Order: sequence, then structure tokens, then C-alpha cells
Amino acid sequence: MPTSLEMRCRSLLDELGLLPSDASLSAAPLSGGVASDIARVAVGDQLYCVKFALPKLRVAADWFAPVERNFAEYSWLQTVASIAPENAVHLYGHSGQAHGFVMEFLAGKDTYLLKTEMLAGRGQESEAAAIGGLLARIHAASTVPGFDASPFANQTDFHAIRIEPYLVHTATKHTDLAPMIHDMADALFTADNVLIHGDVSPKNIMFRGTHPFMLDAECATMGDACFDLAFCLNHFILKAVHVPARRADYLTFCSTLWRAYAPQITWEDAAGLEARLCRLLPMLMLARVDGKSPVEYLNDPNRDLVVSISSPLIRNPVPALSQLVEIIEQYLGSS
Repeated sequence: MPTSLEMRCRSLLDELGLLPSDASLSAAPLSGGVASDIARVAVGDQLYCVKFALPKLRVAADWFAPVERNFAEYSWLQTVASIAPENAVHLYGHSGQAHGFVMEFLAGKDTYLLKTEMLAGRGQESEAAAIGGLLARIHAASTVPGFDASPFANQTDFHAIRIEPYLVHTATKHTDLAPMIHDMADALFTADNVLIHGDVSPKNIMFRGTHPFMLDAECATMGDACFDLAFCLNHFILKAVHVPARRADYLTFCSTLWRAYAPQITWEDAAGLEARLCRLLPMLMLARVDGKSPVEYLNDPNRDLVVSISSPLIRNPVPALSQLVEIIEQYLGSS
């Protein structure tokens, strides 16, 4: 009997004109996401990736989000295709009724997920540089006069998906840090000058050769560029904690990404953006321990270590990323 997911995929592909009447279809769920049902769908010899938004995310805490975010993700992918086509997946169509869309299934011998590589200790500095350069191109293009920001007026969704579970919830666990965290949460909610992805994480970045592909843009909104930067650098730091043999290398990724990104900042003062990044980054470190979406690979001693590193950096933020990384290096070197 066909599964519920397979039936939904069949209905969506049929709606989008991608399912010939005589074609066979098979759907296999893909793992890794907590916010969506994702499937690898084969129609004859053609492979697709199909994605449907979930109203309740698959985490221990109650975490609900509007399913309309699926359209924001599709719109973000369309925007990237116009800015950096060499870094964009092929899109086949979106259904507002099904809150789902169909895109290219990325595969091939030179295609890999960055998270898998980093956890295995195989991450490369060139990958951080490529991500920084691509992220800067997308951010900068969204600040050019005439950019259509209408699909990305999603601050309320962004609050539900990112600000509340990562910052507001974490503040309830660390009341001494709550004033600083709430100030940052309020600033992120009102920012709207740059198109941000909202989930720039190695689990959402695939490489085909030297080209990064950023996926899972369900949180896409007009916001503050510091969020995308801090979100990604946070994962580099957490993986440095988790993979001691690559600790120094993965911390270097932070500076590498920033060097690739910073020269393309045209919409504001780079020092101001860097200072906000340095305020937010330790808050996100803390959130991946005590927020609604803790990372799964840290053991208890390493979770305690992340708390001990991030808490003083929240109380006394530094203005430069080089300073922040140096402080983290000192903590990790003595652990």
C-alpha cells in the first residue's frame, strides 16, 4: 500500500504536471530535517526532491511554525537562482495548497553534505570561503534598489521559527543573561534591511565540486545579516568542540568565512555588523545547548564547556571576531 508521504508526493507532482499518467512513482523519506517532510521521489528514471512544511517540528519541546514558510523557502531559492545560478538547484514548482514544492535531487560522486564531512573531520577551509562569498553576494543583492522583498515580509514567522526557540526560550534557562538576550531578540525582530536565509548550517549546505548549495531556507526573511553569519559560525565552533583533532582548523573557518564576506559589505558599516555578529554568536552557542533545538552530537562535558565559553561572552561581548575566536581558542586549549 502507498504510504501517506507517497500519496502526498503523487498528488503534488500531478498538480505540477510532473507525473505522466502511465508513470510509476516511488517515494523514500529523507532524514535530517525536523521542520519538514522531505522525500526522494523517482518517477520513472527522473529523480526529484519533494518537501512539505510541518506545522509542529520534530523536537522534544513544543515548537509550532506556520506552514506558509514553505513559500518563503521556494522564493529564496528562486532569488538565489537569479543571483548565483551556479549555486542554485533547479526548481520544478510550488503548491500553495499542499504547502510543498519540487526541486532537483542533488546527487553525484562529487556531491556531499558539509555536516557529514565536518563531523568526520574532513572539512576544508576552502568550503568556508565559498560559503562566505556566496552569502555576501546574496545579502548584497538584496540591498540593491528595486529588489523585490515582498515574498520575505516574514518577521512573524522568523520570530516563531528562530527568535523564540533559540533566544527567548534560552533566556528562560539563563535569567542572569536574559536582558542581553532579549535586547538582541528585539533588534533581530525589527531588522529588515537584508534578505537572510535563517538556517545557514552545514546540515543545509551541500557541495557539488567547489560550489555550495544552501538548502532549507524555511526561515527566509528580511532581517539582519548578522544572523546568517552567526548561525553558520556557531556550527563551525560547535564542531571544533566536538572534533578535537580539527579544533584549530575549524575555528580558522570562522575567520576565513568573514574574510570572504566582509569585502562585499556595501549596505552598512562593516565594523557595526561585525560587532552585532560578536554579540549574537555566543547567544546562539548557548541556544544549541539550552534552546529548543540542541545539537545532537555534543556530550555532557562538551555541553558544559559551551555554556562556560558562551556565558561570559554574552555578559561582556567583544567587538571583533578575531578577539572572540581567540578567547574560544583559549578555553578549548585549556579544556
